[in-house]
Amino acid sequence: MLDGLVFGWRTAILTVVIAQLLAIAAALPRVLANRRANRTLAVLLLVLAGVLTPWLIGFAGFYDRWRWLTFAPLAHPLAVAPLLWCYVHALVSGRCPARAWRHAVVPGTYAVFMTAGFLLPMPAKQAWADRVLDGATDVAWLGTAAGLAGYGLLGLRLLTRYRTLLAAQRSDDQRYAARWLSRAVGATLALLPVFAIYAVWNALAPLGYVALMGLHLAIAAFALYLAVEGWRHAALRFPPIDALEPVPAPAAPARDWRAQGEAWAATVRAQGWAADADLSLPVLARRLGTNTAHLSRALNDGLGIGFSAFVNGLRCEAVAAAIDAGARADLLTMALDAGFSSKASFNRAFQARYGMTPSAYRRTSQIMNNGAEPSK
Repeated sequence: MLDGLVFGWRTAILTVVIAQLLAIAAALPRVLANRRANRTLAVLLLVLAGVLTPWLIGFAGFYDRWRWLTFAPLAHPLAVAPLLWCYVHALVSGRCPARAWRHAVVPGTYAVFMTAGFLLPMPAKQAWADRVLDGATDVAWLGTAAGLAGYGLLGLRLLTRYRTLLAAQRSDDQRYAARWLSRAVGATLALLPVFAIYAVWNALAPLGYVALMGLHLAIAAFALYLAVEGWRHAALRFPPIDALEPVPAPAAPARDWRAQGEAWAATVRAQGWAADADLSLPVLARRLGTNTAHLSRALNDGLGIGFSAFVNGLRCEAVAAAIDAGARADLLTMALDAGFSSKASFNRAFQARYGMTPSAYRRTSQIMNNGAEPSK
């Protein structure tokens, strides 16, 4: 305890989380790639830090020592959902949503309302708080829950479409799948029932600082996960979704798309083009002397497989052939040589292609090869 201030475990946890959020928020705008998305995430992290700050200084006793801090407009929970949606949109498209200013109207109105109350003299401020503050705070938290539900579903829908287009256009689609962001958005949806229960309970019978600590620990965990993963992927240049939109194919005479797909697959296999880690649908179409519409149709209609699965399947075949030939290199090296960009994407594709992990395939292959050798 220091001059009436108390630094317990609650204050310590929130201090560590807020310090990390502020540090990452300060670093994100300096990353050149995905500048709009990174700046949006930086603002979102500042807002999340602001949501946690009143609880930090409340547990520490700041309000008791400095009464003028009472009702300081530090927390703006209504801004969390719109900023999360804008971040998702900017990450996959490189730009903010159309007429993004509309998403700031409700959070901005709440911020002006809270700031106006905070600037009142202390006697008037207390009377204002007794009459409207509790009700306004409850409405804000319930509005935050509704916003997270609505914007969260929009974000998940956009990410799902983005991954579908990636799989149809890129062989390294797993690198840009942003599954961590889907998990973060999904976590907000999973927490909504708990969030709503806390909000309703607090509206009916104020719970106080200590009882609401569990909710704010959940918010802190979400904020920290989003900050760390956002920073880890800050420099990764995500292909814009507009560039992945398929071009309508011109009317074409009937063709045997299965035969065409098999012929093109044989060419790709013979040329070893799948080993190109950056191979995309347009690049492969140019190499085959066709267009993206015809190549997509040959793969989807002819072979019944998407572009990403097609290319990664050929890469898995190359690794499996090397294993069967007795290659002793480690699996990750063989995967990178075959064109995979990460161990996770290699393991996922190999499991889908052969129904077992690469390690299990190698063990099986060694047993079969040893059994095939003539006894001496």
